[in-house]
Amino acid sequence: MKAIVLRAPGQAVLDNVLEPQIAGDGKILLQVRKIGFCGSDLNSYRGRNPLVTYPRILGHEVAATVAELNPHHPEWQPGTAVTVSPYTSCGQCASCRRGRPNACQFNQTLGVQRDGALAEFISVPADRLYRADLTLKELCLVEPLTVGFHAAGRGRVAPGDTVAIIGCGGVGLGAVAGAAFRGATVIGIDVEDGKLATARKAGAAHTINSTAGELHAQLSKLTSGHGPDVIIEAIGLPQTFRDAVEEVAFTGRVVYIGYAKQEVAYETRLFVQKELDILGSRNAQPEDFRDVIRMLEEHRFPVDDAITHIVSMEEAPEILAAWDRDPAHFGKIIIEVS
Repeated sequence: MKAIVLRAPGQAVLDNVLEPQIAGDGKILLQVRKIGFCGSDLNSYRGRNPLVTYPRILGHEVAATVAELNPHHPEWQPGTAVTVSPYTSCGQCASCRRGRPNACQFNQTLGVQRDGALAEFISVPADRLYRADLTLKELCLVEPLTVGFHAAGRGRVAPGDTVAIIGCGGVGLGAVAGAAFRGATVIGIDVEDGKLATARKAGAAHTINSTAGELHAQLSKLTSGHGPDVIIEAIGLPQTFRDAVEEVAFTGRVVYIGYAKQEVAYETRLFVQKELDILGSRNAQPEDFRDVIRMLEEHRFPVDDAITHIVSMEEAPEILAAWDRDPAHFGKIIIEVS
């Protein structure tokens, strides 16, 4: 079958690989229809993802249909449209034993630590599938939006909170939508007006272009001088890591989704003086998938604004190279597989 294989950094090719074998009773064979690209795919292409080894089939944002019936799972009839939770969990590590398998110590995400879904067929455990009354294009958005929804949950976002999201790319948009879904007043922060316009459609009550003025002054004006109750960092830059701690309100919550690619120097006095809750957020839980699906089914997210490019499988290597050269030109990229 056809697949997009990342042979080495900067070397993505359309290749022929073996079709998946269904091992055990718990697997469902899926025909992959569409795949979304995310920032981790770009980092893998650039050789900046420390979790990836090569060669690797990319892809973990999945829209698929059930290809054939597994008699042990008659609930998954052929033709059923699904999306996929792309993570694994061991069930034994500290995270799993605490009921947080999204942060499993031994997790292997599709397209990262193991071959992904950018192929014609994949075999997936039945308990990783989610059905929804959504289009295939919408199904591709479920998983990336869950990451931001999970971050909003980690920040205990609630009605009455003011929440600032630093970075309104694909994951940041999920955090914007997730915080708005929980009833918060949301402030979207980015350097690109186009992304801020989409953030407003996703639920941001206010937006800030941080190149248009001093961030502290703009946030102070919107929060009566207190700062946001919660700041979710969805970029992964040393400066934005510091901004989150500096700008959040006293006794506020800071949630980090992005990875900083280099060491970050903090004024740690603020951790104690403000008595901050500083939290990491990784992947997503089943309830995040269910919430995102409900939001999309209620048509509360600007799907067509978030997706900027839809290309064929044959064009996938070319668009990866173009994305690498000019990342600001791209929002969500969807690959049509079949």
